[in-house]
Amino acid sequence: MENTIRVERAKKKMTQADLAEEVNVSRQTIHSVETGKFVPSTVLALKIARYFNVNLEDIFDLNDESFEN
Repeated sequence: MENTIRVERAKKKMTQADLAEEVNVSRQTIHSVETGKFVPSTVLALKIARYFNVNLEDIFDLNDESFEN
């Protein structure tokens, strides 16, 4: 799953730690989601989208590999 969290954070001049605090997770969780090592829960994905005031699809996008399983 691809995402634009890093871009959205940059627009607000936020660190991973700043975003983590806002959505109540660890900085490591934000890092793992940004780098594609962790697929966030629906709740976390919605919290992130809501924080940035964008639609879920504006941040998260399924790539072709997501459909291989």
